[in-house]
Amino acid sequence: MKNRYLLSFMAFFLCISPLFSQDEEDSSPVTISGSIDAYFRANLGAPNKVNPAAPGTSFANRPGFALGMANLVIAKEGEKAGFVADLVFGPRGEDAVFGSPLNILLNDVQGGSAQIVNQLYAYWNASDVVTFTLGNFNTFLGYEVISPASNFNYSTSYMFSYGPFSHTGLKADFALSDDVSAMLAIMNPTDMTEFNLAGSYTFGAQLGFKGVYLNFLYGDQDGTLDDDFALGTEDTSAGNTFQADLTAGWDLSETLYLGVNATYNTTGAGEFFDGTSIQDADGDGAGFYGVAGYLQLATSDVFAIGTRIEYFSVFNNGLGVIGLDTDGDGNVIDVTLTGQYKVGDLTIIPEFRLDSASEDTFPDNDSPQTPSTTSLSSFVLAAVYSF
Repeated sequence: MKNRYLLSFMAFFLCISPLFSQDEEDSSPVTISGSIDAYFRANLGAPNKVNPAAPGTSFANRPGFALGMANLVIAKEGEKAGFVADLVFGPRGEDAVFGSPLNILLNDVQGGSAQIVNQLYAYWNASDVVTFTLGNFNTFLGYEVISPASNFNYSTSYMFSYGPFSHTGLKADFALSDDVSAMLAIMNPTDMTEFNLAGSYTFGAQLGFKGVYLNFLYGDQDGTLDDDFALGTEDTSAGNTFQADLTAGWDLSETLYLGVNATYNTTGAGEFFDGTSIQDADGDGAGFYGVAGYLQLATSDVFAIGTRIEYFSVFNNGLGVIGLDTDGDGNVIDVTLTGQYKVGDLTIIPEFRLDSASEDTFPDNDSPQTPSTTSLSSFVLAAVYSF
């Protein structure tokens, strides 16, 4: 059934292709841009040495002086077509493309060039209204992104960390008017970027209006069980994943900006192989939801200050990133205060962060090996150079 949908989508693409006229190849230049980042991080009142405590979010979570990544983006923005090759090197880059080394998994080899590919896609401006993109591209969900040069806060939110990072597939963007846009996509399972290991597909959609974007994701992320391939009673498959996400931002004045992100993600109970046949698993869906506000004030041409306040909740053992009660539920509030001081293309970012959870989630100096407290405060000083 899923393959039939895929074939229908691609047939639609092939049918409308001749409707658009072809222009001569343009001579737009290939551009090179990117960034590098490094940081210092310290917990306040929690261990920084063995098994260091850190918020359960991505990237800015290593103790002491630490490396981010080098990001190199090679692109060509033609009038009718173009491409992007976005390469990442370093710990942050490795974390960002964690789903990429599928060739290594299947062939039991060391290394692999796919581990440095953050994005790799080509696009075609079929008309003034429609753009098709094929390849690996960063997710359209969420407020934050992988590159630290494009985020105001250096540390990242829980919603960003456990939403998708990247997709590989085919998408169509529609510029319906100056204020309204839409997007439809068919993709591999989330973060399965090199090729489709599961044999199932995920569908994406977006509707935008004046800077407000409503995003949807739906699909089977790990493939369905098959009697011919099930090996034993341990074989299980999660159900379909559904995620709805809202992202918006407004300039309240020339110096004050407000951003908002809200998300809801749930995955069904799925199925299991009992040794004889495939059975539907009992139980409710599991997942997470959250909401965050981003307020930023530019006090001068070179300095700005901002805060992120996020509420993030896990239900029915949807994630093990924070402490959960006996029902598998828990929540955390992340309050982050960030400054940005610009020296040319260099941005210096001091940041204080407080994470406060409903259950014991973080170690402290008295119990450095186990979660023993509900809160963790930390300080980060980062440097991001963009070129």
